[in-house]
Amino acid sequence: MSDISALSDRPPTLVCRNLWKVFGARAAEHLALAGTDAEKLLAQGLVPAVRAVDLTVRQGEIFVIMGLSGSGKSTLVRLLSRLIEPTAGEVLFNGQNLLTASEAEMTQIRRHKMGMVFQHFALLPHLTVLENVAFPLEVQGMARPAREVRAAEMIGLVGLSGREGAYPRQLSGGQQQRVGIARSLAVEPELWFLDEPFSALDPLIRRELQDEFVRLQSRLQKTIVFITHDFDEAIRLADRIAIMKDGAVVQCGTPEDLVLNPATDYVREFTQAVPKAKVVRLGSLLTPGPVAPGLAMLSARATVAEAAPAFVSGAVQIGVEDAGQPLGTVARDDVIRLLLGGGA
Repeated sequence: MSDISALSDRPPTLVCRNLWKVFGARAAEHLALAGTDAEKLLAQGLVPAVRAVDLTVRQGEIFVIMGLSGSGKSTLVRLLSRLIEPTAGEVLFNGQNLLTASEAEMTQIRRHKMGMVFQHFALLPHLTVLENVAFPLEVQGMARPAREVRAAEMIGLVGLSGREGAYPRQLSGGQQQRVGIARSLAVEPELWFLDEPFSALDPLIRRELQDEFVRLQSRLQKTIVFITHDFDEAIRLADRIAIMKDGAVVQCGTPEDLVLNPATDYVREFTQAVPKAKVVRLGSLLTPGPVAPGLAMLSARATVAEAAPAFVSGAVQIGVEDAGQPLGTVARDDVIRLLLGGGA
């Protein structure tokens, strides 16, 4: 995860404005007549799968889109990559309107600038791990020696060195997903789409791959759009989260924003089971000022849960820092007040 204040200063990588996807005959014509009235569209037998979405994803950000099944999140990510055509709106990638790009231009953008990982690994069963990871580079026309070197680097990056000659059937589900991640990274994408990449895995492997994902992002600093229906997964990974319902984004903000200040009853229900200690960061609770020598020091990005061991050990307060610079302190009483419902 990145520093949110620093992210706000970064240029946008991906922007969508008033994005719609309506399924049904003459959808664009009906949408123009109905305006923003989804009920009118439904009454005419159309399905407004994505409704008037406005989003900005900044360079180096992990932007999570989440919602229940049928909320429109997977449709939205396919619109953002133009795997399906929007009914209306704009999608800008580094300032270029993707909706005016030709199919040949979109193919080149997807091959060279976008990476995609989906829930189903879609590895080629007759190719080895090395050949699977190198495959998109072969499609690009890269010479075999160069693509194999690059593929081997990516295999090492995801922790599978030594398995280059294995076939997909010889790998566990978690290893297969690592190969899928390595394959998508091989093209060095500027923008990385991941649509529920871990949801088919058992909980222990899923947690392991989430940790691996955080480690990779700390090194690579990719711009990432990550789709999930799991709020625990979202708060572990996200810089910001957009929650969708019935095709619309109902709230967008940091995990802290959503848990502490839900904008609607739907968001409140979505987040009510999440312990505040898992999402509230020490930077939200600190009292600015000097830090006494000998205090335990934690990052302003650390959560209250991560600070708990220090308080359990008897500390009355702990120091908070950012990039090695002391910012102030967090008192045990303020943590207790938060956990008892007093807010951040």
